Amino acid sequence: MTSEFLSIDGTRLEARRIAPAVSDAPTIVMLHEGLGSVGLWGNFPAALAEATGWGVFLYSRAGYGRSDPALLPRPTSYLDHEATKVLPQVLEAIGFERGILLGHSDGASIATIYAGSHQDHRIRGLVLIAPHFFVEDVSVAAAAEARAAYETGDLKARLARHHDDVENAFRGWNDVWLDPRFRTWDIQEAIGYIRVPILIVQGSRDQYGTVEQLRSAEEESYCPVEVRLLDDAGHAPHLDQPEAVLRSVTDFVRNLEAFDGRP
Repeated sequence: MTSEFLSIDGTRLEARRIAPAVSDAPTIVMLHEGLGSVGLWGNFPAALAEATGWGVFLYSRAGYGRSDPALLPRPTSYLDHEATKVLPQVLEAIGFERGILLGHSDGASIATIYAGSHQDHRIRGLVLIAPHFFVEDVSVAAAAEARAAYETGDLKARLARHHDDVENAFRGWNDVWLDPRFRTWDIQEAIGYIRVPILIVQGSRDQYGTVEQLRSAEEESYCPVEVRLLDDAGHAPHLDQPEAVLRSVTDFVRNLEAFDGRP
């Protein structure tokens, strides 16, 4: 495991790689949630590398973790910017050759936008954990509860352990999700342009999204969509039910290997 910083358009992004190298095996590129970072993935990346035998690369987007702050206020198109402007440069910077994108929440939306707007032959599949394809009432309500917990509870102190600029991290996400203009955000059309298999994992108790997100993917996609709805899991099923998520992702990449004819 190695830690480093990437420079993307003059912004330093915290990053971490878990062997093997991109030239030796496929790579799982991990995209964190709206309040996530490299550190907030916990032990899941290392467990993923061990279970699959694939390399793992993860980074903190601007404003998160140890990365440089983001320019606030963020526009309501911030997810499109991350998917179409930043992620392509990250993939080039790490010498990405083949593998999958694994995104959680906002990260799953970024993976969806990228795969739906770039016909990138290096991307063999998508793993979307608790994805957002459109804004639901429950998403806005949960974001409002998060703001109350941040301003009057202990959420700010807990997040400050993982973000150098906790105010930048929180406001960069929360202010957009509570912006009335963001209610019309919708990336369902992008699903129809994805040309690789998709695995979607969601918790049955996800407070930020309902099964309507899953139904949308199944209806819009022209490629195979595999769905895992996990009981006793909330918005972070990889933390609530890590073994079940690891099994699902491992089975998914094994199927991709079989399809590719790779050992």
